[in-house]
Amino acid sequence: MSSEKKKKGPVREWLDALVFAVIAASLIRWLFLEPFTIPTASMEKSLLVGDFLFVSKMHYGTRTPQTLLQVPLTHQKIWGTDIPSYSDAVQLPYYRLPGFSSVERNDVVVFNYPDEFEYPVDLKTNYIKRSVGTPGDVIEIQDAQLIVNGSPAENPEEMQFSYDVVPNRMLNAEFFEKFDINQDSFHPYNGLYVVFTTPAIAKKLAESPVIKEIKIRVYEEGNGDPEIHPDGAYYGWNRDNFGPLTVPAEGWTIDLTEDNVRRYAFTIRHYEGIENLQIEANQLFIDGKKQDTYTFKQNYYFMMGDNRHDSLDSRFWGFVPEDHIVGKAWFLWLSLDKHKSMFSKIRWDRFFKGIH
Repeated sequence: MSSEKKKKGPVREWLDALVFAVIAASLIRWLFLEPFTIPTASMEKSLLVGDFLFVSKMHYGTRTPQTLLQVPLTHQKIWGTDIPSYSDAVQLPYYRLPGFSSVERNDVVVFNYPDEFEYPVDLKTNYIKRSVGTPGDVIEIQDAQLIVNGSPAENPEEMQFSYDVVPNRMLNAEFFEKFDINQDSFHPYNGLYVVFTTPAIAKKLAESPVIKEIKIRVYEEGNGDPEIHPDGAYYGWNRDNFGPLTVPAEGWTIDLTEDNVRRYAFTIRHYEGIENLQIEANQLFIDGKKQDTYTFKQNYYFMMGDNRHDSLDSRFWGFVPEDHIVGKAWFLWLSLDKHKSMFSKIRWDRFFKGIH
């Protein structure tokens, strides 16, 4: 005697559908595309605060999960709480599936912020910058112009700098909006305005009858900044005059001179997976033995924001290791202006715009 299969109740059907949706969304997010929102102005005007985009995991190859015990569709915290969404009790080694391409110079890349050591690699905060230096490249900046391998680099079309703007009267947000300068891109300072904008817009701004003077801000050569990586105070480097510095490549062997230890010890210590490493008096020791040479185990990248004077990037916290690369910024699907209201918030001209 056959028995009829018991029909699922509405609650069971709803739960099955929810579980399927979570699994499907998790697989898509891991294997193919991950949504990302631009939180800061470091990439303006190439990417704007409030841009919503998709990051392609396929281009550089999907990175397999390293932190296995994690609540699906979360990153560091459970939604709306300060409760960790993961346990680091089980950590798998880094592995990346084959991709369409490697990270190329000038790609806009999403990666895990390297300097965030309190989290596992794959759960560090996601950042987005432009890859201006690939493995083996020599990076230098002269008077705010990026130099790669001895030649001036091609600047992004809408790259921004900071300017001192001296007006003959007080200025407001409405004035700057006429020049496509939003409220986050200017602030008063000692009787003038510091403005982040492109050279083309700065030229138009200078033509306004209410502007007495406009001058680009450039840090002088030799004026070392202690916040610059690896040792701006020692080398006399700053955000506008920097290097030369070679980006490490997998298999590249360096002599561990005092200068190279100063330049690369931070990278070797934190990203090369060496457990027993000490640095004393600009000498590097592994398992108590002084090392005369070192061969890098993975590729690294030098990342910079297109808003060159308002970007914390590789100039400040160093190279991005290959195992921190999340994917390639692919295209926008929505863009919202936080300074506007209702339908005027939507930047319609940015819908489904490719990222270059």
